[in-house]
Amino acid sequence: MSSARDSERGKLFSRRAALLGIGQAGLTLALAGRMYYLQVIEAERYGILADENRISLRLLPPPRGLILDRYGREMAVNRQNFRALVVREQTPDLAQTLDALGMIIALSDKDKTRIRREVERRRAFMPVNVRENLTWEEMAQIQINAPDLPGVIIDEGLTRFYPYGEGGAQVLGYVSGVSEKELTGEAILELPGFRIGKAGVEKVYDLALRGKGGNSKVEVNALGRVIRELERKEGIPGIDLTLTLDLDLQQYTVERIGDESAAVVVMDVHTGEILVMTSTPSFDPNAFNRGLTNEEWSALINNDRAPLRNKCISAQFAPGSTFKLMVAIAALEAGVVTPEQTVYCQGFVDLGSHRFHCWKKHGHGSVNLVEAIQHSCDVYFYEIARRVGIDRIADVARRFGLGSPLNIDLPNEVAGLIPDHAWKRKFNGQAWLPGETLNAGIGQGYVLATPLQLAVMTARVANGGLAVKPRLTREDVTGSGLKPVGDPAFASVGVNPKSIALVRRGMFEVVNNPIGTAHRAGFDVNGQRMAGKTGTSQVRRITMKERETGVLKNDALPWKERDHALFVAFAPYDAPRYAMCVVVEHGGGGSAVAAPIASDIMKEILRRDLSQTHSTPPAPEVET
Repeated sequence: MSSARDSERGKLFSRRAALLGIGQAGLTLALAGRMYYLQVIEAERYGILADENRISLRLLPPPRGLILDRYGREMAVNRQNFRALVVREQTPDLAQTLDALGMIIALSDKDKTRIRREVERRRAFMPVNVRENLTWEEMAQIQINAPDLPGVIIDEGLTRFYPYGEGGAQVLGYVSGVSEKELTGEAILELPGFRIGKAGVEKVYDLALRGKGGNSKVEVNALGRVIRELERKEGIPGIDLTLTLDLDLQQYTVERIGDESAAVVVMDVHTGEILVMTSTPSFDPNAFNRGLTNEEWSALINNDRAPLRNKCISAQFAPGSTFKLMVAIAALEAGVVTPEQTVYCQGFVDLGSHRFHCWKKHGHGSVNLVEAIQHSCDVYFYEIARRVGIDRIADVARRFGLGSPLNIDLPNEVAGLIPDHAWKRKFNGQAWLPGETLNAGIGQGYVLATPLQLAVMTARVANGGLAVKPRLTREDVTGSGLKPVGDPAFASVGVNPKSIALVRRGMFEVVNNPIGTAHRAGFDVNGQRMAGKTGTSQVRRITMKERETGVLKNDALPWKERDHALFVAFAPYDAPRYAMCVVVEHGGGGSAVAAPIASDIMKEILRRDLSQTHSTPPAPEVET
């Protein structure tokens, strides 16, 4: 009985053992199959994944392209940038280290708070930026005191630098860090410290100047710590952009303007190249690269003279008497006046119950067109503006570049305003009034223009009526790089050359006739002389007392209530090459303030004899 029971138990154990063995064999086979799958079939895939965990591909920022003037002089460059970094795991006491570092370089409490916050967010071995743009002396002092600064290291890179500071800052613009709204998914934009163009040429041509990023393959351990660099591929530098500006003339213009709030544009009347574009006061673009303090930013944006604005393209002024050139051409083209025909100026003209005054209290007497330009007689232009009408004046003004953007390669260009009947109806639903035509006839009322537009207007007068367009770069920037610009061919504005020649003759008399409004600005540089037109743009209504006394005391008024001073000019008169506009914001009279500035700048240009570098023939003088 007992033996039978034992035999039964032996059989049960044998079956269980067999089942267990089969199960173990199955598991072993499954494990072997899985290992075969992973190690043989998927070996290449997992090898790649292992390499990806071991090898880290890191982006390298490319050198930003340089910005050069027309002669290759550097206006925006890259210079050596020393940065102080701190590594937390190498710093026993971060606060003590920062205090010691603060004895060498300036570190505010705000800086220290930022550094501690970044250190807490990052892994212990990751470096955190303490301060950029260290001077050579600061870098050397940190290196010398390294034993007392555990965890502080010096990193070297490139940073944007503008050698001439405020000179031409509104044209060049500046670079600064990438904001969240500027992230486009491009990986390079997320690099710490990477900067992009935020204003001026730096912004317009940012993609071309930025270049293409490189990369570095480094071996890292499981924690992400760099062990060694395996491979390095440098990025493609951005293009070097050559502007049409003349750096020396730009600097001279800034110095000549001095402390005035002003805008000056000088351009080639045949090619459209901008030689000078100056807006003052200005700002230091290097400050944006290093980072502005709250106080610095507040001082810039609260300055009444708007240093951040490029007044040449972003400020619009009533052109005053400079607009009389357009009124004269419109009247000649419409046939409502002849060169010899005169208008009698007694110092005012009445229209209904309103009296329109001439700037000269007792008038100019009988004047023809050339004399009216020479004396800037308001009554003459009231009369011919009334005869020709606002629509024909507007048509001529627009042909000469006023009333719409000129599409210069800069952001924030405004359009100005050349009004007419249709505009007035659209603007406020009212009809155009006859008195508004008279105001427009002397460049007041609704008429507005930028200094660049007035320079282009003058250039088109100087070159005989060709619709020259302004340009700021010497090559066209395309997706594939730079494309040379050929000789420009500009269409005619569609005005009789005799009409333009008469206006040019009047401009000559303004400067070179002893009784011209700007005769003190006249000069003779090796037989080369200038022609021009003064303008004074009112920003307030003149009182009867001021008219009676004949004295308009701008200097006694608050700055914002003073007249704007304007002057447009071209030279040489016999073979025009350069056109200019000078606007001194709230500067007073055009003849007293703007004309002398223009005269000095034009003399400097002619002394340099820049015309030798051009081959375009001068516009022919038409006999009248």
